[in-house]
Amino acid sequence: MSHGWLRRLRSSGVGLAFAFGLLTAGFLHLPYPSAAQQPAAPGVSVSATRPPVSAAVASLQNFSEAFASVAEHVKPSVVYIKSGRKPEETRQSPRMQVPPGFEPFFRNMPPMQMEPRFQESSGSGFIVSKDGYILTNNHVVDGSDQVTVRLLDRREFKAKVVGTDPNTDLAVLKIDANNLTPAPLGSSTAARVGEWVLAVGNPLGDNLTFTVTSGIISAKGRTLALPGQSERSIQDFIQTDAAINPGNSGGPLVSVEGEVIGVNSAIASETGYYSGYGFAIPIDLAHKVMDQIITSGRVHRAALGVSVQNATPNDAAYVGLPDVRGVLVQDFSENSPAKKAGIQPGDIIISLDGKPVEYVGQLQQQVGFRNPGEKVKVEVARKGGVRKTYDVPLQEVTTKNVAERSNAPRTAPQTRTMRMRRVSTCSGLRFSRWIKMRCSNST
Repeated sequence: MSHGWLRRLRSSGVGLAFAFGLLTAGFLHLPYPSAAQQPAAPGVSVSATRPPVSAAVASLQNFSEAFASVAEHVKPSVVYIKSGRKPEETRQSPRMQVPPGFEPFFRNMPPMQMEPRFQESSGSGFIVSKDGYILTNNHVVDGSDQVTVRLLDRREFKAKVVGTDPNTDLAVLKIDANNLTPAPLGSSTAARVGEWVLAVGNPLGDNLTFTVTSGIISAKGRTLALPGQSERSIQDFIQTDAAINPGNSGGPLVSVEGEVIGVNSAIASETGYYSGYGFAIPIDLAHKVMDQIITSGRVHRAALGVSVQNATPNDAAYVGLPDVRGVLVQDFSENSPAKKAGIQPGDIIISLDGKPVEYVGQLQQQVGFRNPGEKVKVEVARKGGVRKTYDVPLQEVTTKNVAERSNAPRTAPQTRTMRMRRVSTCSGLRFSRWIKMRCSNST
């Protein structure tokens, strides 16, 4: 009898436990088996039950389509440039090796004269007008006797060099052709760090012409020391991680709207090939240079007559600036209008005509393309927190009135040394040397 009572108690306990479990599931909303956990209905495939492509994948497809459309839109405006020159002097071949004992027979034989070796380089450019004007880098065509331009449709034209500006490393060419496809020019000022860009050009010569690569704008306002630069060089590069290699020089850096925002010009690399750091000349600067070259065949430049550097934290603290900005005045050129107006060494220029000045390249562009004689209002910060504004008439830039690099001792942060290269390909020439990413400029 006791055993029957025990069995009934156990059965009742299991039932109570089951009932308590159902009640708990109801209160806690525990999930029931889903359709995905149940076997598919007869005659219905598993793939048919899957959800449609997600919105994220559709957005990615649209993004890819946008890149392809931009590339198709811009490529007809890009050109392949070949330039070359012959050395002025003929070269002598080395004397032939003569077996021992036969020297007397060849003693009076003159060395053989060799024909001058034709040195050829290549680069990129892009069409800026329907009637054949082309923008490229100065170092692509510098010193060349002949320049040839090849279009995407494989037509080739002899090009005339309309004018060059070594200080911005820009050149304008002209070919005898009509109804060409000019590249639309955008705004480099409006471009933001982090935006996607495409680089189009001809890396490594004939085999990889009209190559398109992608990346983002990594930084703006970069200052680089490059081979061939002078005190008057304007350094205001856009940095990008879009792949740029020798041969890309002069090609366009293009926004996702299909507008050119820069002219690809240089890379930072230990090997001479792409390592993630490419640099382009801002199109706003290039546009000003191009317009002057097309109009008059040369660039007219105005200046304050000062030698400047970007301000350091020590400089900012010295004049009482709350943040590090502006450009430090180091020295003056001959007959400097800035010096005559009252600006002193050690002053930091913080605005021009009411617009803030952050770095050297920005100041050079605000000043450089105005008319000589035009007056500008220059605001400076001086020792002790003093603020002064001076009216300075601009002078025309000539070789004589360019300030030399200042030799005054400076307290500067440690700078990193890297190899900067122009990015045209060249047979027999090498555009590279060790440099530091801090330099003095004039404006």
